[in-house]
Amino acid sequence: MDSRCSSVDSRLTGRGPGSVSSTPLSARVESYEAGEKKCISDVRRTFCLFVTFDLLFITLLWIIELNVNGGVQAQLEKEVLHYDYHASFFDIFLLAVIRFAALILAYAICKLRHWWAVAITTAVSCAFLIVKVILSKLLLQGAFGYLLPIVSFVLAWIETWLLDFKVLPQENEDESRYQSFLDAVERAPLMGPGPLSDGQFYSPPESLADSDEDLEYKHDPDKCLIQKVS
Repeated sequence: MDSRCSSVDSRLTGRGPGSVSSTPLSARVESYEAGEKKCISDVRRTFCLFVTFDLLFITLLWIIELNVNGGVQAQLEKEVLHYDYHASFFDIFLLAVIRFAALILAYAICKLRHWWAVAITTAVSCAFLIVKVILSKLLLQGAFGYLLPIVSFVLAWIETWLLDFKVLPQENEDESRYQSFLDAVERAPLMGPGPLSDGQFYSPPESLADSDEDLEYKHDPDKCLIQKVS
């Protein structure tokens, strides 16, 4: 997409001063080009915002859990410094951070146009959460023992659904439409109309009935008589 954004101007404006193109088609291409110069689609931006929401929401739930169970500072020392896989929620928060970093790097910075990155993050998240729920004692710690794993699991799958069914199909459709516009411009005549031929210029035939001399004789009959006598 970056190369497309950088090469559009040279392909559409690199014609000579004598080139002529179809005005409606050029207007459509220019309006579409203005949207494409953003270099990141609206659906991809929405996906990145949802990935950010995923991290912030898990962080918020974790902070609430820390505050409910005895204070943020005391629980941070217990869950982070004295980490226990069977009782700590810190790893669920860390999983959200890793998922956020991987997806933003892949789809916002590198602008990846494949599903493998979100597939890996979702698979790792689901496997980790399932194992943690089975082996840990989170379900004995109240509502947050259910809420944090379920929310993290659901958000990971929503990210996969958004990318696979919204972002990639929409961008592929926009790409094909954009390419069809460029092809139409490439097929348009690149040279203006040639010089007009001599046959395109003509003069009306001279009138034999009322020539300049006849009109002069009509206005001056004496001159006409002298001309006849001579």
